[in-house]
Amino acid sequence: MGLQEDFQQYAEKAKTLPENTTNENKLILYGLYKQATVGPVNTSRPGVFNMRDRAKWDAWKDVEGKSKDEAMSDYITKVKQLLEEAAATA
Repeated sequence: MGLQEDFQQYAEKAKTLPENTTNENKLILYGLYKQATVGPVNTSRPGVFNMRDRAKWDAWKDVEGKSKDEAMSDYITKVKQLLEEAAATA
């Protein structure tokens, strides 16, 4: 399978991560996903009172320098790691 197919597969698997997945890890996945699917940040930063969207925007901005393939690869690696951690604590 190619990187794109693996990425799609792991994007589906990410939906099965446990509820107790930390917000930090969720934000990392969000940023990598957006970088892989959209590319560099293309919106302005949300206001200070919109903390949720601001955190998501910041997570995306943090990985802005990565190529699409790098972001997909890192996303897959992170989902694998989180799934393994979840299985180990189950």
